[in-house]
Amino acid sequence: MKTLSDLLAEGVAGRRVLVRADLNVPLDEGKITDDGRVRASLPTLNALINQGARLVVCSHLGRPDGRPDRRYSLEPVARRLSELLGRPVAFDKTGELALMENVRFHPGEEANDPTFARQLAGLGDVFVNDAFGTAHRAHASTVGVAKELPSAAGLLLEKEVQALRGALEKPARPFVAIVGGSKISSKIAVLENLLPRVDRLLIGGAMAFTLIKAGGGQVGLSLV
Repeated sequence: MKTLSDLLAEGVAGRRVLVRADLNVPLDEGKITDDGRVRASLPTLNALINQGARLVVCSHLGRPDGRPDRRYSLEPVARRLSELLGRPVAFDKTGELALMENVRFHPGEEANDPTFARQLAGLGDVFVNDAFGTAHRAHASTVGVAKELPSAAGLLLEKEVQALRGALEKPARPFVAIVGGSKISSKIAVLENLLPRVDRLLIGGAMAFTLIKAGGGQVGLSLV
């Protein structure tokens, strides 16, 4: 896996770097209630900025179903990112450091549309994926762009992969996996890979209701 360190060693000064971050933060009436994911993106962004790269950052937020929806705008994230970095962040326009609007506003994102992937790739000379939370999804801003540009893993993605690899290859026992979220269909393959390796598998979040119902349990109006 090519890492950010490898990319920095090659030199990024003056180059346009498209960064796929995971800025899918919780919002309450347009206000961020937990900026943990924004903060987690800072090491990779600062490393690139300090080496003179020009950044275009992209992310999704929520599930707007392939069309613009102001409830899921990344504008509040751009403001918070600017505060944390201590420098201007151009929102949905060009600049030395720019954050694009929610990529899921475009129907080609979740469809991994090649045309949309090429449009995204046109914004950068190289691609850095730092969004571990969406790395399992074959979307245009993850898989599609990586086919179009020289690519590397960001610091957060590299850290998560190393931790996961260590846990799966030489786990301490008993080995317990905890998996949550709402959409079980996108995690079936993960669960199938975990089952032979773990001593216990704990399912939380709304995913649990699907399994409870499948087992004949009652879930009321809970999401299935």
